[in-house]
Amino acid sequence: MKKFLFAILCVAFFTPAWADVSPKPEMEFSFIYETSNKPLIDPAHSEQVQCTDNQCLESKPLGHYGIQKLYCSAGNCFSVAYEYTDYQKLIISFADGSVRESNIFIAPRKLRARFNVHVYDKALTVEPTDITPDASGWTRLDAWVSLFIILILELLAAAAYAIYTKKSFRILYSVALANLITTGISWFYLAWYVPESMLLWLFCLIAETLIIRYMNLKRMSLSQSFMLSLAMNVTSYSLGMMLSFVLAPVLF
Repeated sequence: MKKFLFAILCVAFFTPAWADVSPKPEMEFSFIYETSNKPLIDPAHSEQVQCTDNQCLESKPLGHYGIQKLYCSAGNCFSVAYEYTDYQKLIISFADGSVRESNIFIAPRKLRARFNVHVYDKALTVEPTDITPDASGWTRLDAWVSLFIILILELLAAAAYAIYTKKSFRILYSVALANLITTGISWFYLAWYVPESMLLWLFCLIAETLIIRYMNLKRMSLSQSFMLSLAMNVTSYSLGMMLSFVLAPVLF
């Protein structure tokens, strides 16, 4: 058992903090036109810029890396990143051939944030908004794919744990329920309020430990429930990056 725990901790330690399929930092941009016409956005030539200072003297495009990218439709945009720098800027191209550049704005200290983008004749103004999140997140394909991947990976990890420790496979029922609860809360609620993915991972680790323990009072101790939760979360945590890179083209 000690060797098993040591192996799990080694994987967790040497895996990058963004290498899972949990929610990543996101920015949603709603466009408000202050012009007589409303040209459509040209997604192929629009970009979000990352700046290291408040004057944007050193900058680089957000780019396309795995799931990291600025995603635009004809009327709105949102971006996903493994990590944002402190300062950001939008350069949006429109279907009429015009290009507008925004002010430099501060990246928020939470995983998800919303901004209003005021479109003027020659410029954009980006400002944060505190609009309460709506229920649209429940329709997101990436959230449901993430839930499916996490559920499969952690059930496989739990099955391996049950075989290794000679526990009953009935513990898989508690694993499935724990995953449904923690993944749903993480994606559709906590991601709007916490500053980084690691806190979501810790929440899942602790919450799943308690749920598994409560549903297996006669089968597992608290320490055994923690070991199982750790094995499950490290499995999905360490394999998630590879899967997110492969699935990125179909998720967004």
